[in-house]
Amino acid sequence: MSTYQVWHNPRCSKSRQALAILEEKGLEVEVIKYMDKEISSGEIKEVLRKLDISARELMRTTEDEYKTLNLKDENDENKLIEAMVTHKKLIQRAIVVKGDKAVLGRPPEKVLELI
Repeated sequence: MSTYQVWHNPRCSKSRQALAILEEKGLEVEVIKYMDKEISSGEIKEVLRKLDISARELMRTTEDEYKTLNLKDENDENKLIEAMVTHKKLIQRAIVVKGDKAVLGRPPEKVLELI
């Protein structure tokens, strides 16, 4: 059975719902509590590639950090990625990865696309 990797924040209801969907399906899930560990820019770039989205599309634009750092006017992908490395709260969740594909679990049912 292939393992699904979930970038998970237990404090986020959408992230908990996405994880629950995978577990209810009886799938093997590796939970990455990314808020509790170091995340590199390389890891974020790899997830962006698998999601096939831009750095901004992975960002939570309603967070205070987004406004404080004035990221709305930032167009440099690397600077946006570095902001997510430094301020992990800016990363949308849950991110579910299986092999070379990934989906953003917003809404949580979107994770079913990988099954």
